Amino acid sequence: MKRIIYIIILLSFAHLGFSQSRIPENLPKLDYQPAHFGYSLGLNSMDFTFKPSPEFYSFDTVFGVENQRYIGFNINMIANLRIANYLDVRFVPGLNFGQRSLEYKIIEDGVYRKHTMRIESTFLDFPVLLKYRAERYGNFRPFLVGGASVRWDLAAQRKIAPEEKPKIRLTRFNPYYEVGIGVDFFLEYFMFGIEVKGAFGLLNNVRYDDSEFTEIFDRLDSKMLMVSFHFEGGKIDRISWFNK
Repeated sequence: MKRIIYIIILLSFAHLGFSQSRIPENLPKLDYQPAHFGYSLGLNSMDFTFKPSPEFYSFDTVFGVENQRYIGFNINMIANLRIANYLDVRFVPGLNFGQRSLEYKIIEDGVYRKHTMRIESTFLDFPVLLKYRAERYGNFRPFLVGGASVRWDLAAQRKIAPEEKPKIRLTRFNPYYEVGIGVDFFLEYFMFGIEVKGAFGLLNNVRYDDSEFTEIFDRLDSKMLMVSFHFEGGKIDRISWFNK
C-alpha cells in the first residue's frame, strides 16, 4: 500500500509541474455539474484480523492460526452528486471477488501438521462515501474519501459438506467503514481517477460451531485494501448519421 501511495504522490507532483505551463483545461463543465456517472474497475486484497479466545491455551488440537491474502478484483458503478464546491456524495454499488486462507497449526495423536482453509467471498457491495476534492490544478486534482458500506457475502456457506470439513463458516452480512485517497486526471473525453482505499468490518465475522476451529477466535474481523480505477463523466459529441 505504501508503494501505491508513493506512486500517487509522485504522479500528483509531476502533473502539477506540467499544469503550470497553462495547458488548456479538459472537461471544465464537469466541475459544476450537479451529478455525473461512471464505472470503476480495480483490485483488492481481502484479509482477516483476529483476537484469540481467552481459552486459547487450553485447546487440545489447535494451537495456532495464520491468515494468508490473495488478489481479487472489483467491479462498481458510480453515481456522484455534487453538494458543495469541494464536496461530493458518491454511491458506488458493485461486486467484490476475492479469497483468503486460514492456516491452522494442529497436533493430533502427537503428530504436528498444518491444515489450510481457503475461504472464497463474493460481496455485494453498497458504499455511500463523501469525497472531498482539493483545488483543481490544470487537469489534475487530489481527493480524500470516507464513508460506510454494507456487504453481503454471496459465497458464505450455510452448511459445510462432510468432505470439506474441518472448515469454518462466515456471517453473510457485515457493515464496514472506509477511508482512502486518490487523484483525478481530467482527460479530453472523460475523468480518470486512481484511488487507494481501506475497508474495515465492524462485526465479528465467524459463525461458531462448538469446534476448536471456531472457538479459537474471540473475534474474527474482515478488512480489505482496494486499488480502483475510475472512469467518470465525459464528453459526448453529437453525431449526425446523415451528414455526408
